Amino acid sequence: MAADILLYQAEQVPVGKDQKQHLEVARDIALKFNNTFGETFVLPEPVINDDLAVIPGLDGQKMSKSYGNTIPIFMEQKELKKTVMNIVTDSTPVEEPKDPDRCNLYNIYKLFAPADRLAATRELYLGGGAMYGKIKLELVELLWETFAPARERRQQLLADPAELRGILKRGAEKARQKAAVTLDLVRDRTGLKY
Repeated sequence: MAADILLYQAEQVPVGKDQKQHLEVARDIALKFNNTFGETFVLPEPVINDDLAVIPGLDGQKMSKSYGNTIPIFMEQKELKKTVMNIVTDSTPVEEPKDPDRCNLYNIYKLFAPADRLAATRELYLGGGAMYGKIKLELVELLWETFAPARERRQQLLADPAELRGILKRGAEKARQKAAVTLDLVRDRTGLKY
C-alpha cells in the first residue's frame, strides 16, 4: 500500500479509520527518504469521511472480505436478498423503541436510503415499530437500484473482452508513465541512475 501511494505521488488518500495507520507508514517512509535523499515524495494526507469511516458488515463488525461479512454489489438479486436477510439484528420486539445508532442494519441502511426514508425509519426505531424484515427488504431494493449502473457496465465489459483488455492496457500504460517519473527521480536522488 505504501509503495502504491508513494509511487504515484498521492497527495490525499481516501481511507477508513482502520486504514489510517497504513497511510502513516507511507508518510514515515516518505519522510525518512526525503530527509535522507532530499525532497522526493509527497507526504500523503488521509481523507476520512466521518460518515463512512467504518462501514459495518453483516455481523456488525467492520465490513471486510477477511471477516466474510460483505455485501457483494454484483450478485444476483436473489442472492442479494439472501445476504441482506442475514444481517444480524437484536431480538427487541417490534413495538419496543430501539437505538438506531447501535443497530448495524440501520447503519448500513443509512448509507443508501434517501433522507426522507431515513428520517421515517429513524422515527420507527426511536418510537417503536421498526420491523427488521421490512427494513431489510427495503435495503435490498436500495442496493439493487444504487448499483444498477455498475452492474450494467460490468455486463457490457464482460460481453466485450477486447474492449475490456483495451481499457486495462490503456490504464496500465498511464500508470507506467506516472510511475516512471517517480522511479527516475528516486534513482537520481539515490545515485542509482543508470
